[in-house]
Amino acid sequence: MGGLGLGTPLMLAPMAGVTNPPFRQLCREFGEAALADLADGFGADVLANPGGGSGAGHAPGTFAPAGLYVCEMITSRALVEQTPETMRMIQPDMGDPVRSIQIYGVGPATVAEAVRLVVGNGYADHIDLNFGCPVPKVTRKGGGSALPWKHDLFEAIVSAAVRAADQASGGRVPVTAKVRIGIDEDHETFRDAARICEDAGIAALTLHARTTAQHYSGTARWEVIGDLVRESSLPVFGNGDVFEAQDAAAMMKQTGAVGVVVGRGCQGRPWLFYDLVAAMHGSDRRMRPNLAQVCQIIMRHAVLAVDHFGEERRAIREMRKHVGWYMRGFAVGGQLRRDLGLVNTLEELGLRLSQLDLTQGYPEAASGPRGRAGGEKQPHLPEFWLDSHVLSPEQKARLHEAELGISGG
Repeated sequence: MGGLGLGTPLMLAPMAGVTNPPFRQLCREFGEAALADLADGFGADVLANPGGGSGAGHAPGTFAPAGLYVCEMITSRALVEQTPETMRMIQPDMGDPVRSIQIYGVGPATVAEAVRLVVGNGYADHIDLNFGCPVPKVTRKGGGSALPWKHDLFEAIVSAAVRAADQASGGRVPVTAKVRIGIDEDHETFRDAARICEDAGIAALTLHARTTAQHYSGTARWEVIGDLVRESSLPVFGNGDVFEAQDAAAMMKQTGAVGVVVGRGCQGRPWLFYDLVAAMHGSDRRMRPNLAQVCQIIMRHAVLAVDHFGEERRAIREMRKHVGWYMRGFAVGGQLRRDLGLVNTLEELGLRLSQLDLTQGYPEAASGPRGRAGGEKQPHLPEFWLDSHVLSPEQKARLHEAELGISGG
């Protein structure tokens, strides 16, 4: 992708409130641990000390041996205004050789300025543009997966972002984009989006193989990823329903995609990246931690979170949802599960975890699909949005509202 090399064709998908530096670090370290074990003949015990890496001979920021681990979505307006919380959100995982940030925006000038800021100030070696978010508060204002329907706006944003990244980095920092199939079955957008991205200089495209209407429901339509691979000259990454290493292998074989993007599948399972990286390098080694080992990972995650947020109570509150995901499939008990959902300190978290039956092995129920799927939803769009592929004067005038109230804003 441009001047960026991927040693493993894999990305951690940006997830609001999830892919902050502590979680990204854990995922990356497990991916790097697989590479280290591959180099050592898979003989090391990585559970006690996940870590490792490769990429000797490459300049920092130009080679990602274990894939890309992308920051949660950040709004361009919040970046330009440099709000304190936004600047905290874009703090890098310091061990990551390639720093990736996903930017959401609806104004070409604001997106360009945001790209210049993060690239020019050394926060990012890779920029991803979000055109895949199906959340109503985003799409009802014309953002996210609704935006590619407006060809003029979409072209202006991707072109401005590419120019800004090139100018700020001397052509070193690539810009990629993520899209969905379309608004619904009758309003497809991915083909036109790919054509516009090719012309604008986008380095690669991720396709989440669902429509906005599908949200996360049903089954991802991998065959559409295959259509895009055949029809576009861009490198295509597939996204949707990758919950295990075998899913990634099946998607790439079926579609011809150059790589995969993983989101919900790693919630409460950062070690999934061990499995994915191992599989992509030809190994059948898989990580199946027992409950004692999972609790060790939880505590390390919590310590990293406290360090990141600088406030123990806030960090542990943020950890509560992760603990629930980590516990999936294990026999916990209703009262203790509730107690784990109310912890406020590291000490309390450690105490509650010590009360579990730590002899439990890895349960089969911990594998497979994760995250809320829900049902198909009527897309929320601005009035008259689907009447034309070109913004009306009224729609253009209201775009300034589209970034208000979005994550990172």
